[in-house]
Amino acid sequence: MAKFKYPVDTSDFRDIRERGKVYVDKTDLMWNLVDNYKYVFLSRPRRFGKSLLCNTFKAYFEGRRELFEGLKVMEMEKDWKRYPVLHFTMSGLKDCTIAEAKSKLGGFLRDYEEIYGRKDGDDSPGARFRSLIHNAAEKTGEKAVVILDEYDAPIVRLMYEREELVAMRSMLREFYQVLKDEDENLRFVFITGVTKFSQLSIFSELNNLYQISFDDEYSGLCGITQEELDTVLRPGVEEFARNIKVTTDEAYALLKRNYDGYHFSPNGKDVYAPFSLLRALSSNTLRSFWFESGTPSALLEHLEHFKPVSQVFDCDGATVGEEDFSIPCENADTPMPLLYQSGYLTIASYDPLFERYTMKIPNNEVRTGLIGCLMPIIIKRTARDNSSLVADMAQALYNGDLGMALRHLRSYIAKIPYDIIAKEEWDDKEKREDFYKLLIFMTFSMLNSITVVEAKCVRGRADVVVKTPADVFILELKVDQTVDVALRQIDDMGYAVPFESDPRRVLKCGVNISSELRNLAQWTITDADGKVIEEEDFTKKGEE
Repeated sequence: MAKFKYPVDTSDFRDIRERGKVYVDKTDLMWNLVDNYKYVFLSRPRRFGKSLLCNTFKAYFEGRRELFEGLKVMEMEKDWKRYPVLHFTMSGLKDCTIAEAKSKLGGFLRDYEEIYGRKDGDDSPGARFRSLIHNAAEKTGEKAVVILDEYDAPIVRLMYEREELVAMRSMLREFYQVLKDEDENLRFVFITGVTKFSQLSIFSELNNLYQISFDDEYSGLCGITQEELDTVLRPGVEEFARNIKVTTDEAYALLKRNYDGYHFSPNGKDVYAPFSLLRALSSNTLRSFWFESGTPSALLEHLEHFKPVSQVFDCDGATVGEEDFSIPCENADTPMPLLYQSGYLTIASYDPLFERYTMKIPNNEVRTGLIGCLMPIIIKRTARDNSSLVADMAQALYNGDLGMALRHLRSYIAKIPYDIIAKEEWDDKEKREDFYKLLIFMTFSMLNSITVVEAKCVRGRADVVVKTPADVFILELKVDQTVDVALRQIDDMGYAVPFESDPRRVLKCGVNISSELRNLAQWTITDADGKVIEEEDFTKKGEE
């Protein structure tokens, strides 16, 4: 059990501070925002600390100085003035009809109207909101602060239901546009969300909304940076290492591989997923906490509108312009904007000369979650089948038996229904090869939950590299060719060169996939010097 108290079950800033839970201090960035801007919008994936940030802003503007003792803002803020804060958590309107959303929004307003009053005749949410802001400023003598957390929660599920989307958007616009009308009575407005909807469609009047989502300066405002992990959270990492019986350096490597990798701006800070990282430190386990806490069914519902679903993996390693991933999701004709804004895809690198971005799946947690979520749809195999394959292959690889791992994979492939790829596509050699590349990519990627697997998603690497504590396996796959061609490519392209000084055993493996047998047909495994260790040829066995 972890000695430190991590805020894994709350986003309440007051609760975290009063109960002595671990808090990563972002208050200097907060103060800087307040000092420089009036209307601020931040888009980040779910479970990335947006609600905690909103609650921290609320405590700050309520003048709760005692909660900030020892934090960076204490060196900056001198006045600690108390403002009326109107905080709306719009996730409460998720999955609501228009009527239900309007009723719940009315309930939110009613809570504040009991404090600041309500004018007769104000019936619509927008009219009541306008009066509320005016009354709050008038009653307290200070301008109001408005915090809208998860502004897009009521409309994300309606992205492809045009009539309902327009109606919900119209109701929200009537509410949100009040922020422009009441400018003279507002001190600060902070809005968060997951996806980026058209500003014209939601905040049509709020043309001075400053978006910090893509700003290098505020790239670490949500999430945990490497510097914060090395300093504030280092005692927790050391405790985690002791509890799982690895060195501190090994613990850092495990946490990085599973939960790091997010970049939200061209030259922004490298960020860990905070929910998953803190859950791992708290529970002393490495699991897909972020993916498990979400709703894969909602992701699949969105991806169903982009055929084929497998194009998700085409985004991994793609080089694109900013407009390809940062445009409003409802205007997109590819899944990339949704994947990026929802946290399933992130920026790997940026080329300032050509203003091009290379995208990637952030880390092992997201990759494993995506594979497990999409495998039953693309390959038509159950989650139980997938788990069994991962366990069998990983055990064989840890025992140094690559041949046995391939036999497990071959048995798995043999049970895939033939009709998942149409005959006309099967007759197309290029589409046939694409199918097998996707199949191998997905099956080997699942192993990342146990060992280190690099499945090729860009040119210039071996198709698959598997690393265990004792071995490095380099695999090159061919369809309807010979294993000699595959092995020659490993040598000609120097895929084994990076491991020449590696103390582990290095094995090279050429694999031929037969479209006639619809499975792995042959493989040859050699050592680093080319000496054959194992050969297998199912075409000579009359199987299938």
